[in-house]
Amino acid sequence: MVLVMALCPQSGRSSCGNTCTYAITAMIVGEDDGGKLFSPEEYEAYKKTVLPMRTQNRLFVSWRSPTGIDCKLVGPETPCFCTHRYKQHKTDFKELPKDRPIKMPCKVSKCLCNSYHYVPLNGSQPIRCRCKHYADDHNVTGSYHCTKCSNCSGFHSSFTCGCSQPAYTHDTVVETKEERLVLGKPIGQDVPYSAMGGLTGFSSLAEGYMRLDESGIGAPSRSFLESPDDGGSHPFLRAYGPPSSNHKELPDGNRQMSGLKTSEEQDMAFFERRYQERLLKEKEQKRQNSKRPSTQKP
Repeated sequence: MVLVMALCPQSGRSSCGNTCTYAITAMIVGEDDGGKLFSPEEYEAYKKTVLPMRTQNRLFVSWRSPTGIDCKLVGPETPCFCTHRYKQHKTDFKELPKDRPIKMPCKVSKCLCNSYHYVPLNGSQPIRCRCKHYADDHNVTGSYHCTKCSNCSGFHSSFTCGCSQPAYTHDTVVETKEERLVLGKPIGQDVPYSAMGGLTGFSSLAEGYMRLDESGIGAPSRSFLESPDDGGSHPFLRAYGPPSSNHKELPDGNRQMSGLKTSEEQDMAFFERRYQERLLKEKEQKRQNSKRPSTQKP
C-alpha cells in the first residue's frame, strides 16, 4: 500500500477532527498488512514486534563497485532482478543470519527469487544482456540463463556504470551495521521504516561517484575544503585549486594566500576573487605579448 488510512500520531486514533492519510504508517508497515488496514491494537502489537528488529538487525544493501564505491544504495522501491521491489523481499530478521552472503528471498507469491539482486538501469531504460535480451527475459534463479535463446550462459551486461566499471564487475552486497562500520560506510540513524536498505540520507539517492567519497557520507567537510591544499587530491579541488607555478606575478605573501579560502569569505566571494585574479593574469600576459618585438620581416 502506498498510502493508507492510518492512526493519527498525536491522538492515536484513525481520525483527529479531520480524516488524515498518513504515508508514515505505510512506510512502517510496508506490505506486511497484506493490503488490509491494521486495527489500532494490531498496529501497536506490530510495532512492538518489528521495530526492535529494525533497530538491532537492520541490513544495508548496496550495489558495490570493485573499487569499493557503493554505486547504488538500495531503497524500498528499488527493483530486483525478479522485477519486484526491494520492499517485497524479506528484510526483517529476528536474528541476523550467520551464512554469507545473506539471502533475502522475494515474498511475492509464486516468485522463485531466493535473494534480492540489483540490476542497474541506463537512465530510465533497462539494460540488455550480451545475448541482446533484457533482464526480465532471464531466469531469476541459478546463473540467470536466458529464456529466449540457447546461447546465453547467464545474464552478462556490458553496460558501464558511472564509476567507469562495467556492470558485471559489481556485486549486490548485503551487510550488517557492524560490517559497514568496519569499512567506514555510513549507517545513518535508526529508523522504524521498513525496507530502508542502504538509504541513510539525501546523499544516498545520488550515484556513488557523485557523492565525492567512497563511503557515500556526502561532500567533504568545510574544514577539508578550506585546508591549504594544492588542488591535486580531488577533481573538484583540482579544478578550482591554485596552480602550482602560475602565480609568479604575485608577491610571495599574496601568492600563498590567493589559493586559500579565508573563514570570513562565502563561497561566491571566494570564486569571484579567484576569477578576478585569473582576469588580471590574462591581461598581464597580453600586455607582455604586446611588448615583444615582432619577428616578421618588413
